[in-house]
Amino acid sequence: MQHGFVRVAAAVPTVRVANVIYNVEQAERLLLQADGRGADVCVFPELSLTGYTCQDLFRQQLLIEEAETALVKLLDLSRNLAVIGVAGLPVLHRGAVYNCAAVIHRGKCLALVPKTYLPNYNEYYEQRWFASAALLEGRTENIRLCGQQIPLTPCGVFCAGGWNFGIELCEDLWAVVPPSCRLAAAGAEIILNLSASNEQVGKNAYLRSLVNGQSARTISGYVYAGAGWGESSQDLVYSGRAFVAENGQMLAEGERFAMKEQLVVSEIDVQRLRLERINNTTFRATTADRGAVEYLDIDTSADSGRVCDDSLHRCVDPHPFVPSGRALDERCEEILCIQSEGLARRIEHTGAETVVLGISGGLDSTLALLVCANAFDRIGRDRKGIVGITMPGFGTTDRTYTNAVNLMKGLGVTIREISIAAAVEGHLRDIGHDMSRHDVTYENSQARERTQILMDAANQMNGFVVGTGDLSELALGWATYNGDHMSMYGVNVSVPKTLVRHLVKWIADNVADAYSRATLLDIIDTPISPELIPAGEAGEIAQRTEDLVGPYALHDFFLYHTLRNGFRPSKVCYLALKAFKGVYTEDVVKHWIRIFYQRFFAQQFKRSCLPDGPKVGSVCLSPRGDFRMPSDASPADWLKEVETL
Repeated sequence: MQHGFVRVAAAVPTVRVANVIYNVEQAERLLLQADGRGADVCVFPELSLTGYTCQDLFRQQLLIEEAETALVKLLDLSRNLAVIGVAGLPVLHRGAVYNCAAVIHRGKCLALVPKTYLPNYNEYYEQRWFASAALLEGRTENIRLCGQQIPLTPCGVFCAGGWNFGIELCEDLWAVVPPSCRLAAAGAEIILNLSASNEQVGKNAYLRSLVNGQSARTISGYVYAGAGWGESSQDLVYSGRAFVAENGQMLAEGERFAMKEQLVVSEIDVQRLRLERINNTTFRATTADRGAVEYLDIDTSADSGRVCDDSLHRCVDPHPFVPSGRALDERCEEILCIQSEGLARRIEHTGAETVVLGISGGLDSTLALLVCANAFDRIGRDRKGIVGITMPGFGTTDRTYTNAVNLMKGLGVTIREISIAAAVEGHLRDIGHDMSRHDVTYENSQARERTQILMDAANQMNGFVVGTGDLSELALGWATYNGDHMSMYGVNVSVPKTLVRHLVKWIADNVADAYSRATLLDIIDTPISPELIPAGEAGEIAQRTEDLVGPYALHDFFLYHTLRNGFRPSKVCYLALKAFKGVYTEDVVKHWIRIFYQRFFAQQFKRSCLPDGPKVGSVCLSPRGDFRMPSDASPADWLKEVETL
């Protein structure tokens, strides 16, 4: 598998009820298409070779034998195809007919998987025609079909040359404990569902959530192919649903009510699923509880993944921390609530009369101030208890200074101004540092002086310092040790820079008054800068953070896939090139990914002693919880791989 991707296809053919010759021809065409598109596996709907709605015709010898003949045709076609096919048909065994999924590859039928849960309500009467897999009592039995000895197994895990899959059929998904739960516990990473669920008002939304939810519960990929055009509409209508989901995220879906065949193709990231399972201790615990059933491992001898080109069907989000549309509004509101709730609890616990924070006119301190205002409103405190201190220094520009003051005025907080220029000049003289040397000592002395002022002012006013640094800065170590690196409670510690901007914009649009909104919008448009180097001749910002450490959009992307998914550098780079195609060149991406790993490892010592702060998302660098790494861990292997990109 290239980077762990398995290409899957959900095929929805047109059918003619009980016309097996027509149906197998449609299946053959779609199987060829799936193979041509590089699919590793192609799943068809339930009973697709006969049609699902044959009713009492399933008791006819002719239909059952014609289905076997159709399977022979598919097997013959598959001899020269790499794709694994999974088709539905009725199978007679020991006086009972089973609703089965046939797994075919390279001319062989590897197994038949019978349906376990048979509906027998409303217009469904499957128990009238079929026997449940429960009759097998967990046993695997051999059956003679299509001139082959084939295992009939209710509990097979198929090993496809580097990835594993399991099968359940339609109603199985709706059971209290679906077979896919135990299949996943037994090692299946992708679940295939052959279905024929009818359409009903409101049912699609529920089924969609069910597929998403089951993929999340089992930490698996889930491929669902439902019966569509051509099934009998005597009492029910079948809309041809097709879904591809991965760990709670819908990757692709077909068109409902399409009066034509469909082939829905996407890729499932098996590597991501494996790493997610490693991190999920609950999943590890469930692997020991597979029931009393012996699970049959079936080797398909398939190629180890066929996704070897650059044409991923799935979308690679360039901003994984930032959702879109209405979800972004909901995310912003939720994060603000988490941040302010955490701060309010800290205020209550400490009995602090004030909170103190430095206001620079930049994004991070702006968000921290807005969180403080929200927290004070929630606990019924006067905002005058929020003390915002602006501390002009050598690089402070009129624009950021004015925005800082106007923002504090608009929010009605206590404003203090304390210049750091004289104190820093005196300090640099004391240590014998030339003021004209604008090096790291020159810069960090300003950050540490500001932190000292905040700490002492907080003591003076019976309060504590609220930190403003964000997750992206912590990942890169873009903070002065014992300077802006330190506080009593850091409200932004798990908010990445790409999301900070959206949070401030959301508050400007949905919470702030007109006066504050204008200030917030100008802050959003201001270049990101620590302002530690004197301004230019025209008073413009002379130091731009992204020119020094790289675009935060790239670094947040690297951070997400390194921490959240545990991907190695080659895969992170591969995904970044997909996500930022047309935005950043390959050379730019490779340059900054090297800088990311260098800084991420080298700056761990700063994260090992972080102050408290609320976790808001799935990626966090708290040394007490989410991320624990020795401060002297070597980046050699990561950088070695980066050099080979």
